Amino acid sequence: MHRTARTPFLAALAALATAAATVVLAAPALAAGPTAAFTKTSDWGTGWEGRYTITNGGASTITGWQVAFTLPAGTTLGSYWDATVSSVGQRHTFTNRSWNGTIAPGASVSFGFLATGSGSPTDCTLNGAPCGGGTPTSPPTTTAPPTTSPPPTTTPPTTTPPTTTPPPTDPPAGGLPKHALIGYLHASFANGSGYLRMADVPPDWDIVNLAFGEPTSVTSGDIRFQLCPVAECPNIETEAEFTAAVRAKQQQGKKVLLSIGGQNGQVQLTTPAARDTFVRSVSAIIDRYGLDGLDIDFEGHSLYLNPGDTDFRNPTTPVVVNLIAAIRALKQRYGAGFVLTMAPETFFVQLGYQFYGPGPWGGQDPRAGSYLPVIHALRDILTVLHVQDYNSGPIVGLDNQYHTMGGADFHITMTDMLLAGFPVAGNATAVFPALREDQVAFGAPSSTSAGNGYVAPAGVQQAVTCLVKGQSCGGYTPRSGTNPGFRGLMTWSINWDRYYGGEFRLQHGPFLKALP
Repeated sequence: MHRTARTPFLAALAALATAAATVVLAAPALAAGPTAAFTKTSDWGTGWEGRYTITNGGASTITGWQVAFTLPAGTTLGSYWDATVSSVGQRHTFTNRSWNGTIAPGASVSFGFLATGSGSPTDCTLNGAPCGGGTPTSPPTTTAPPTTSPPPTTTPPTTTPPTTTPPPTDPPAGGLPKHALIGYLHASFANGSGYLRMADVPPDWDIVNLAFGEPTSVTSGDIRFQLCPVAECPNIETEAEFTAAVRAKQQQGKKVLLSIGGQNGQVQLTTPAARDTFVRSVSAIIDRYGLDGLDIDFEGHSLYLNPGDTDFRNPTTPVVVNLIAAIRALKQRYGAGFVLTMAPETFFVQLGYQFYGPGPWGGQDPRAGSYLPVIHALRDILTVLHVQDYNSGPIVGLDNQYHTMGGADFHITMTDMLLAGFPVAGNATAVFPALREDQVAFGAPSSTSAGNGYVAPAGVQQAVTCLVKGQSCGGYTPRSGTNPGFRGLMTWSINWDRYYGGEFRLQHGPFLKALP
């Protein structure tokens, strides 16, 4: 994928588990003072997810809070978020974080946690007083919380039942141009093409993906990102200069994302602990540099499907389920402005038309099509999917013919599969639904040094013209028809494009902007 040339085949997968309707166990008391109301938001029998909402019903601002409660024997506390905790036996005391300790009159904040067992909280107090309102038995905390940036959370997985039909796909608020130019910036390494300072990235690029955030170990979930070492990149800017340049890009309307994975960054979220660590560590990086979101560039053996995991709409493999949950948690933390892109290889997406996971007899590559459940589960929050149409073997298209990279035809046929949808592993009852036009772009190497499958600008633009207008399609008729909302082009990489005189951006930037 990405690093020298983006290396062949790989990506990510999907859909969430655990369910249960929201069960309200206590409603906010109508009291002239602060209250803390408990809600059990999900219950799956052996455990549950809970939330406390602290509401300031008084006339004065609250500048700090503590909620304490007891869990019965047999019920244990698990992950938690938006608070810190101290415990003595079964008694647990949650204290505000730096960013949610101040509550104006009439306002509310909340924190949440997971528990194993069937018991519910009892003997709740808020700043020493009953949670339903009343007189404190001990003085409430009045010290204002620190004003440092919020630490990362340990947000748990979403517990929405797995989907069997496509979730809603209203366009997310992204602030992108109708047709966007997307590129990867070698931020943590030089890779032969030379280091390019963030401030020197040309304004043609609408999304800049920072390559790469990588894990401390394959299964840790602990993602780290550091700017290129001075020994490798002697012209590197300081971190303060880099961060200021990110802000300047954002003020120009550009989006700067953290890309996780790449050729060397194998990420397997095999456990809930790795999932939670992923959320915490990624949040810390996003907060540190003030980034706009996340690009998932899982390759190699990051994603795969276990035997018996045969339905992309209801995945069960932990590395898939945990990735979906982690991304949902990050979306919940950062809200509507969170930009999510993905850069899988064809092996993990379009190959799913023929093969999905180990297959019914267990003899197939378990990675085949393994990004499909991830894409499907997150399609309601996905900003852009730009599959790498390079470093790829031949792939069968919707015409049931093999198509080979290196020309307009490959871009047309591979992208048409995403815009039209396709049955997975030939199963007519398991159709991967089409994505919206604005969610689809395709990836192409910026030069012959950037990846196998380079296509000259005329061929790339022929493919876009076919997909958008239905013209110049060669011998293939797109099943998706015309797609005037087609999002645009991605390339590996901005650095290699600069090395070769800017051919990709200078040719394709104006071309995309000229499309209707």
